[in-house]
Amino acid sequence: MSLEHPAPSPPADTTRGRARLVGLAAALAIASTLSACGGGGASGGSDSASAGTAAGSGAASGSATPVRGGTIRYGHEQEPPCLTGGWVQEAYIDRQLLDSLVAQEKGGKIVPWLATSWKVSKDQRTWTFTLKPGIRFTDGTPLDAAAVAKNFSYWLDPRTGNSTVQSYIGGYYASSRALDATTLQLDLKKPYSPLLSSLSQAYFGIVSPQTLASGADAVCTAPVGSGPFILQKWNRGQNLTFVRNPSYDSAPANAKHQGPAYVDGIVWKFLGDQTVRYGSLTNHQSDVIYDVPTVDWQEAKARFEVQQYITPGTPVRLSLNTSRAPFDDVAVRRAFAYATDRANGVKSAFNGVIPYNGNGALSQSTPDYDASLANAYAYDPGRANSLLDAAGWSAKDGAGYRTKNGRELTVKLVYPAGSVITSEGVTLLQNIQQQAKQVGFHVDLVPATPSETFSGRYSTPDSYDAQPWYWTSPNAGVLYIVWRQNLKDSPNGNNESFYNNPELDRTIAAANSTLDPAKQKQLYARAQQIIVAEAAVVGLYTQTTSLAIDRRLRDVWLEDSQGEPVFSDAYFAR
Repeated sequence: MSLEHPAPSPPADTTRGRARLVGLAAALAIASTLSACGGGGASGGSDSASAGTAAGSGAASGSATPVRGGTIRYGHEQEPPCLTGGWVQEAYIDRQLLDSLVAQEKGGKIVPWLATSWKVSKDQRTWTFTLKPGIRFTDGTPLDAAAVAKNFSYWLDPRTGNSTVQSYIGGYYASSRALDATTLQLDLKKPYSPLLSSLSQAYFGIVSPQTLASGADAVCTAPVGSGPFILQKWNRGQNLTFVRNPSYDSAPANAKHQGPAYVDGIVWKFLGDQTVRYGSLTNHQSDVIYDVPTVDWQEAKARFEVQQYITPGTPVRLSLNTSRAPFDDVAVRRAFAYATDRANGVKSAFNGVIPYNGNGALSQSTPDYDASLANAYAYDPGRANSLLDAAGWSAKDGAGYRTKNGRELTVKLVYPAGSVITSEGVTLLQNIQQQAKQVGFHVDLVPATPSETFSGRYSTPDSYDAQPWYWTSPNAGVLYIVWRQNLKDSPNGNNESFYNNPELDRTIAAANSTLDPAKQKQLYARAQQIIVAEAAVVGLYTQTTSLAIDRRLRDVWLEDSQGEPVFSDAYFAR
């Protein structure tokens, strides 16, 4: 049940950079810009949960000595339109192929990866990274400072780039250049305190300049990196095949070992149906699967190693379109929030496995999350009724829906079916529909197909009243991505609520640039309080990554920045 970044928006965002996932927006937009042996189960099991935690959390431990050989058969959920870009589904793949400058470990600590060290100027505007010498891409070209600078230039070029990268640093980036082969200078227009945390995500994975020079289609379909695995083939609609990079020697500092992967490769299967996906594990056709169906959670815990990662960033939340009726009225937005028992709805729909997240501004695992907002808009139909009466929606039609001046209180709730919202999520939306009806809302559920979602059909102010989306991000700086004002001369496709508030804009920008952690926390809290008080979004549940792993496969782990699965340390016990 993953998305990452956000939902697609018109060209303004090309995922997570498209401008909505980690959210989907981001992923989708980018997509449109770029388009282009193991097995055997065992009894016993373990369950490890990681709330926005770091690498290795929940990894299987064992006394077995790592051995080489075998191919990991991995059952994934969604096939992205491209293999690189700004969607979290692309980031999962990029992690296998590409190395980044830095990595993030448990607790948010930043550790070396391609960059062995870094320093920042007193004004926080010039960053200097020292790179590990001798690294080469798998096409043989050197991974030096010039290559990294070319990646930054590519990402930030609106004609080519990565909309998620642009969303993170586009407003801060000035330039980058190689001082020598192993020294990169990155200049910012203004301080950006979440920089290192942002760079730890796979959206910032370094691609060979030869691939960049080959054009958007090559970047999309045949990316070359320096990572632990090499893409061998993309069998569209079926799988990706990866082979081990025998020369790999640039693992991050928080990896479980240095050097080439233990396994020979990965078959990354696309199994969209959750029953089929889980069945492939129980029938020994997969060694590990993604997104464990919550109905099978207890059985999976008994039979396999289960890992769960509570993704930081924004939760899956309903963005309410504040640009038009009925949600241009804050009283109606608040009434809608009070009208539904979202906490129990999430518990029921997800069988108690996925946490409820009442604070719609930030996920509970995000640094600087304001826990005082966890129970915002607790179920109170009486208060919802009072708010609607006061707002003039006091009459009702024959179907029991409220009306005002002859107009029915209708909410067009469009949801990305089959890409962001799973069948369990649909159950929750149906519960919301029925409960909202009790206070007089007519909620019209409109499933958007993946093609409609990716094309941005439902991304304009006149195309919906509410949509569920999320953005994965390791820091609260994501608030700037999602809530920066959407203005004519400065559009922001990630602002799915079309909510423009200059005070909110200034508060988040100040938080992103301050060097005082206490002040930053205070500012981010203030931003969350504004968003929640204005009911611009309604919190639902945390975006969550989960894996179920055959117990013969050891040392698979989820990295900390956004829960990307890591297979380069894994091996089959014998």
